[in-house]
Amino acid sequence: QVQLVESGGGLVQAGGSLSLSCVASGDIFSINAMSWYRQAPGTQRELVATITHGASTYYADSVKGRFTITRPLTDTLHLRMNSLKPEDTAVYYCKATTSSDTYWGKGTQVTVSS
Repeated sequence: QVQLVESGGGLVQAGGSLSLSCVASGDIFSINAMSWYRQAPGTQRELVATITHGASTYYADSVKGRFTITRPLTDTLHLRMNSLKPEDTAVYYCKATTSSDTYWGKGTQVTVSS
């Protein structure tokens, strides 16, 4: 079992920056990839960025060049968000995958005002 807790969300003006964190607990050494997803009201949850166990990264086209995903510690995931746009407004979720399971945090709200 893995538990995930996100933090760092908030309200920011367009063009500003925020950093999100996700702390994992439990069987953290079973985690392979970790990801950030987001969900805006009335839309489906979408993948923002992924980092694999080998530190390979993937970004959605909409955030490429503006967001950076890192995993500095086995139990910690970060998302640095620069040049934020109103369309980045959403609840951001941390996800961890093992060889057999997928775990989600409860999310943190990011609101970007124009």
